[in-house]
Amino acid sequence: MTPKFPLWITAGIAAMLLAGCVAQDEYLKKEAEADRLGREVSVMSAREADLERELEALGAERQRLEAQRDDLKASLAAKSEEAEKTIREQRSRIVELEGDAQMLKESMALMKKNREEEVRTVSKTYENLLDEMKEEIQQGQIAITELKGKLTVDVVDKILFDSGKAEIKKEGMEVLKRVVQALRNVEDKTIRVEGHTDNVPIAGALAKRYPTNWELSAARAINVTRYLENQGIDPALLSAAAFGEHQPVADNETPEGRAKNRRIAIILQPME
Repeated sequence: MTPKFPLWITAGIAAMLLAGCVAQDEYLKKEAEADRLGREVSVMSAREADLERELEALGAERQRLEAQRDDLKASLAAKSEEAEKTIREQRSRIVELEGDAQMLKESMALMKKNREEEVRTVSKTYENLLDEMKEEIQQGQIAITELKGKLTVDVVDKILFDSGKAEIKKEGMEVLKRVVQALRNVEDKTIRVEGHTDNVPIAGALAKRYPTNWELSAARAINVTRYLENQGIDPALLSAAAFGEHQPVADNETPEGRAKNRRIAIILQPME
Protein backbone atom coordinates (compact mmCIF):
# COMPACT_ATOMS: atom_id res chain seq x y z
CA MET A 1 0.00 0.00 0.00
CA THR A 2 1.43 3.26 -1.21
CA PRO A 3 2.02 5.75 1.53
CA LYS A 4 0.17 9.00 1.33
CA PHE A 5 1.89 12.41 1.90
CA PRO A 6 0.18 15.53 2.88
CA LEU A 7 -0.78 17.77 0.01
CA TRP A 8 1.56 20.56 0.90
CA ILE A 9 4.52 18.21 0.90
CA THR A 10 3.58 16.92 -2.50
CA ALA A 11 3.28 20.51 -3.81
CA GLY A 12 6.64 21.44 -2.41
CA ILE A 13 8.34 18.47 -3.98
CA ALA A 14 6.76 19.32 -7.34
CA ALA A 15 7.94 22.90 -7.03
CA MET A 16 11.46 21.79 -6.29
CA LEU A 17 11.48 19.43 -9.23
CA LEU A 18 10.15 22.17 -11.52
CA ALA A 19 12.74 24.66 -10.30
CA GLY A 20 15.51 22.14 -10.99
CA CYS A 21 14.36 21.69 -14.56
CA VAL A 22 14.27 25.44 -15.15
CA ALA A 23 17.78 25.88 -13.78
CA GLN A 24 19.08 23.12 -15.98
CA ASP A 25 17.53 24.64 -19.09
CA GLU A 26 19.01 28.03 -18.21
CA TYR A 27 22.39 26.45 -17.71
CA LEU A 28 22.21 24.67 -21.03
CA LYS A 29 21.22 27.93 -22.70
CA LYS A 30 24.13 29.76 -21.07
CA GLU A 31 26.51 26.99 -22.06
CA ALA A 32 25.28 27.13 -25.68
CA GLU A 33 25.68 30.92 -25.69
CA ALA A 34 29.18 30.58 -24.28
CA ASP A 35 30.08 28.09 -26.98
CA ARG A 36 28.71 30.41 -29.64
CA LEU A 37 30.58 33.34 -28.23
CA GLY A 38 33.74 31.21 -28.06
CA ARG A 39 33.38 30.28 -31.70
CA GLU A 40 32.82 33.92 -32.66
CA VAL A 41 35.91 34.91 -30.66
CA SER A 42 37.90 32.23 -32.47
CA VAL A 43 36.63 33.50 -35.83
CA MET A 44 37.40 37.07 -34.86
CA SER A 45 40.86 36.06 -33.66
CA ALA A 46 41.51 34.31 -36.97
CA ARG A 47 40.23 37.35 -38.85
CA GLU A 48 42.38 39.57 -36.72
CA ALA A 49 45.41 37.40 -37.55
CA ASP A 50 44.51 37.62 -41.24
CA LEU A 51 44.17 41.38 -40.97
CA GLU A 52 47.53 41.60 -39.22
CA ARG A 53 49.14 39.55 -41.98
CA GLU A 54 47.49 41.74 -44.61
CA LEU A 55 48.69 44.80 -42.73
CA GLU A 56 52.22 43.42 -42.65
CA ALA A 57 51.97 42.64 -46.37
CA LEU A 58 50.71 46.18 -47.03
CA GLY A 59 53.54 47.55 -44.93
CA ALA A 60 56.08 45.53 -46.93
CA GLU A 61 54.46 46.66 -50.20
CA ARG A 62 54.56 50.23 -48.99
CA GLN A 63 58.24 49.89 -48.18
CA ARG A 64 58.86 48.36 -51.61
CA LEU A 65 56.97 51.15 -53.33
CA GLU A 66 58.77 53.77 -51.27
CA ALA A 67 62.13 52.17 -52.17
CA GLN A 68 61.06 52.09 -55.83
CA ARG A 69 59.99 55.72 -55.56
CA ASP A 70 63.36 56.64 -54.05
CA ASP A 71 65.16 54.74 -56.82
CA LEU A 72 63.09 56.54 -59.44
CA LYS A 73 63.83 59.87 -57.82
CA ALA A 74 67.53 59.08 -57.77
CA SER A 75 67.40 57.84 -61.38
CA LEU A 76 65.47 60.92 -62.50
CA ALA A 77 67.90 63.15 -60.66
CA ALA A 78 70.86 61.41 -62.32
CA LYS A 79 69.20 61.57 -65.74
CA SER A 80 68.30 65.19 -65.17
CA GLU A 81 71.90 65.98 -64.24
CA GLU A 82 73.14 64.03 -67.26
CA ALA A 83 70.61 65.81 -69.48
CA GLU A 84 71.69 69.18 -68.13
CA LYS A 85 75.33 68.23 -68.74
CA THR A 86 74.49 67.17 -72.29
CA ILE A 87 72.60 70.41 -72.85
CA ARG A 88 75.55 72.42 -71.54
CA GLU A 89 77.93 70.51 -73.82
CA GLN A 90 75.63 70.98 -76.80
CA ARG A 91 75.31 74.67 -76.11
CA SER A 92 79.08 74.94 -75.85
CA ARG A 93 79.44 73.03 -79.12
CA ILE A 94 76.89 75.29 -80.77
CA VAL A 95 78.90 78.31 -79.68
CA GLU A 96 82.04 76.68 -81.11
CA LEU A 97 80.28 75.84 -84.36
CA GLU A 98 78.94 79.36 -84.62
CA GLY A 99 82.47 80.63 -84.10
CA ASP A 100 83.79 78.21 -86.73
CA ALA A 101 81.02 79.24 -89.10
CA GLN A 102 81.87 82.89 -88.58
CA MET A 103 85.57 82.20 -89.17
CA LEU A 104 84.72 80.19 -92.28
CA LYS A 105 82.46 82.97 -93.50
CA GLU A 106 85.21 85.54 -92.94
CA SER A 107 87.76 83.25 -94.60
CA MET A 108 85.51 82.76 -97.62
CA ALA A 109 84.92 86.49 -97.83
CA LEU A 110 88.68 87.07 -97.70
CA MET A 111 89.27 84.40 -100.35
CA LYS A 112 86.62 85.97 -102.54
CA LYS A 113 88.19 89.38 -102.06
CA ASN A 114 91.64 88.00 -102.87
CA ARG A 115 90.27 86.21 -105.91
CA GLU A 116 88.59 89.39 -107.10
CA GLU A 117 91.85 91.24 -106.58
CA GLU A 118 93.67 88.53 -108.53
CA VAL A 119 91.18 88.82 -111.37
CA ARG A 120 91.54 92.60 -111.36
CA THR A 121 95.32 92.21 -111.41
CA VAL A 122 95.18 89.85 -114.37
CA SER A 123 92.70 92.15 -116.06
CA LYS A 124 95.13 95.04 -115.61
CA THR A 125 97.86 92.90 -117.18
CA TYR A 126 95.42 92.03 -119.95
CA GLU A 127 94.69 95.70 -120.57
CA ASN A 128 98.40 96.54 -120.58
CA LEU A 129 99.11 93.80 -123.10
CA LEU A 130 96.25 94.90 -125.32
CA ASP A 131 97.59 98.45 -125.27
CA GLU A 132 101.22 97.39 -125.76
CA MET A 133 100.60 94.88 -128.54
CA LYS A 134 97.92 96.81 -130.40
CA GLU A 135 99.72 96.81 -133.76
CA GLU A 136 100.57 93.08 -133.71
CA ILE A 137 96.99 92.24 -132.67
CA GLN A 138 95.63 94.22 -135.61
CA GLN A 139 97.99 92.38 -137.96
CA GLY A 140 96.89 89.00 -136.60
CA GLN A 141 100.36 88.19 -135.29
CA ILE A 142 99.33 88.09 -131.64
CA ALA A 143 96.06 87.02 -129.99
CA ILE A 144 95.34 87.82 -126.34
CA THR A 145 92.51 86.15 -124.46
CA GLU A 146 91.40 86.01 -120.84
CA LEU A 147 88.98 83.53 -119.30
CA LYS A 148 88.30 82.87 -115.59
CA GLY A 149 91.57 84.38 -114.45
CA LYS A 150 93.62 82.62 -117.14
CA LEU A 151 95.35 84.98 -119.58
CA THR A 152 96.83 83.62 -122.81
CA VAL A 153 99.11 85.40 -125.26
CA ASP A 154 99.43 83.48 -128.55
CA VAL A 155 102.33 84.65 -130.70
CA VAL A 156 102.64 83.27 -134.27
CA ASP A 157 105.99 81.65 -134.85
CA LYS A 158 107.05 83.82 -137.80
CA ILE A 159 107.43 86.82 -135.49
CA LEU A 160 109.82 84.94 -133.24
CA PHE A 161 111.58 82.33 -135.37
CA ASP A 162 112.84 81.72 -138.85
CA SER A 163 111.34 78.69 -140.54
CA GLY A 164 112.54 75.42 -139.01
CA LYS A 165 114.61 77.15 -136.35
CA ALA A 166 114.24 77.52 -132.58
CA GLU A 167 116.53 80.53 -132.00
CA ILE A 168 114.61 83.76 -131.35
CA LYS A 169 115.34 86.30 -134.07
CA LYS A 170 115.99 89.98 -133.37
CA GLU A 171 112.48 91.13 -134.33
CA GLY A 172 111.05 88.47 -132.06
CA MET A 173 113.11 89.69 -129.12
CA GLU A 174 111.71 93.20 -129.61
CA VAL A 175 108.16 91.81 -129.46
CA LEU A 176 108.94 89.74 -126.36
CA LYS A 177 110.48 92.76 -124.63
CA ARG A 178 107.13 94.53 -124.78
CA VAL A 179 105.41 91.42 -123.44
CA VAL A 180 107.90 91.37 -120.57
CA GLN A 181 106.98 94.96 -119.65
CA ALA A 182 103.45 93.79 -118.89
CA LEU A 183 104.64 90.67 -117.04
CA ARG A 184 107.47 92.16 -115.00
CA ASN A 185 105.35 92.90 -111.92
CA VAL A 186 103.56 89.56 -111.89
CA GLU A 187 104.44 87.75 -108.63
CA ASP A 188 101.48 85.55 -107.73
CA LYS A 189 100.85 83.90 -111.11
CA THR A 190 102.59 81.09 -112.90
CA ILE A 191 103.83 81.79 -116.41
CA ARG A 192 103.88 78.79 -118.71
CA VAL A 193 105.43 78.95 -122.17
CA GLU A 194 103.97 76.40 -124.59
CA GLY A 195 105.41 75.42 -127.95
CA HIS A 196 102.95 74.42 -130.71
CA THR A 197 103.43 73.44 -134.38
CA ASP A 198 101.34 72.44 -137.36
CA ASN A 199 101.06 68.80 -138.44
CA VAL A 200 103.65 68.93 -141.22
CA PRO A 201 106.40 66.40 -140.40
CA ILE A 202 110.01 67.53 -140.04
CA ALA A 203 111.92 66.64 -143.18
CA GLY A 204 115.35 66.89 -144.75
CA ALA A 205 118.50 67.87 -142.88
CA LEU A 206 116.42 69.58 -140.17
CA ALA A 207 115.18 66.17 -139.02
CA LYS A 208 118.65 65.35 -137.72
CA ARG A 209 118.31 68.13 -135.15
CA TYR A 210 114.54 67.93 -134.60
CA PRO A 211 113.32 64.42 -135.45
CA THR A 212 109.67 65.41 -134.85
CA ASN A 213 107.55 68.46 -134.08
CA TRP A 214 107.84 67.54 -130.40
CA GLU A 215 111.53 68.43 -130.34
CA LEU A 216 111.04 71.63 -132.36
CA SER A 217 108.17 72.89 -130.17
CA ALA A 218 110.14 72.00 -127.01
CA ALA A 219 113.27 73.87 -128.15
CA ARG A 220 111.25 76.97 -129.04
CA ALA A 221 109.36 76.96 -125.73
CA ILE A 222 112.58 76.56 -123.74
CA ASN A 223 114.34 79.37 -125.63
CA VAL A 224 111.42 81.78 -125.01
CA THR A 225 111.35 80.77 -121.32
CA ARG A 226 115.07 81.48 -121.00
CA TYR A 227 114.61 84.83 -122.69
CA LEU A 228 111.88 85.81 -120.20
CA GLU A 229 114.18 84.82 -117.34
CA ASN A 230 117.03 86.88 -118.79
CA GLN A 231 114.67 89.86 -118.96
CA GLY A 232 114.06 89.69 -115.20
CA ILE A 233 111.04 87.39 -114.86
CA ASP A 234 111.32 85.24 -111.70
CA PRO A 235 112.33 81.74 -112.89
CA ALA A 236 110.33 80.21 -110.02
CA LEU A 237 107.21 81.39 -111.86
CA LEU A 238 108.29 80.04 -115.24
CA SER A 239 107.79 76.68 -116.92
CA ALA A 240 108.05 75.35 -120.47
CA ALA A 241 105.90 72.76 -122.22
CA ALA A 242 105.89 71.20 -125.70
CA PHE A 243 102.72 70.05 -127.48
CA GLY A 244 103.94 69.64 -131.07
CA GLU A 245 100.96 69.46 -133.44
CA HIS A 246 98.58 67.91 -130.89
CA GLN A 247 96.68 70.98 -129.70
CA PRO A 248 95.77 72.92 -132.85
CA VAL A 249 93.62 76.03 -132.72
CA ALA A 250 92.82 76.00 -136.44
CA ASP A 251 92.41 73.60 -139.36
CA ASN A 252 95.72 72.11 -140.48
CA GLU A 253 94.24 71.45 -143.93
CA THR A 254 94.72 75.09 -144.99
CA PRO A 255 97.85 77.26 -145.07
CA GLU A 256 96.11 79.88 -142.94
CA GLY A 257 95.15 77.30 -140.35
CA ARG A 258 98.65 75.83 -140.20
CA ALA A 259 100.09 79.34 -139.75
CA LYS A 260 97.84 79.87 -136.70
CA ASN A 261 98.83 76.53 -135.24
CA ARG A 262 102.56 77.36 -135.40
CA ARG A 263 102.72 79.48 -132.28
CA ILE A 264 104.13 80.17 -128.84
CA ALA A 265 101.54 80.51 -126.09
CA ILE A 266 102.44 82.47 -122.95
CA ILE A 267 99.87 81.60 -120.27
CA LEU A 268 99.34 83.34 -116.93
CA GLN A 269 97.20 81.60 -114.34
CA PRO A 270 96.77 81.72 -110.54
CA MET A 271 99.07 79.52 -108.49
CA GLU A 272 97.50 76.28 -107.27
